[in-house]
Amino acid sequence: MAADRKRCTVAYATRVQQQLWSLELPLTATIAQAVESARAACGTAPGCAQIPWDSAPVGIFGEPRARTEPFADGDRIELYRPLGRDPRQRRRERVQSERRAARRG
Repeated sequence: MAADRKRCTVAYATRVQQQLWSLELPLTATIAQAVESARAACGTAPGCAQIPWDSAPVGIFGEPRARTEPFADGDRIELYRPLGRDPRQRRRERVQSERRAARRG
């Protein structure tokens, strides 16, 4: 790797699969530039058309970030998809259901 470059991985996951793009960009590159580079690398591969490249919230290692921010060498830039339901609420409902079932039997 050249001294004037930095590496990152752009990630997008669905319930079925995870897609990763390993990139090398200039030291001054932003998250938006990394996402655009991943989009270009994805090209016309299956599933790429469904990725919300322009509208998805982004973050680094699970921490939300603005697209205008720079990233550090080795960062994992993540494109987030909306969740159908809040995972905490789903868990609460599952626990309540299990408690009701335990009381019955």
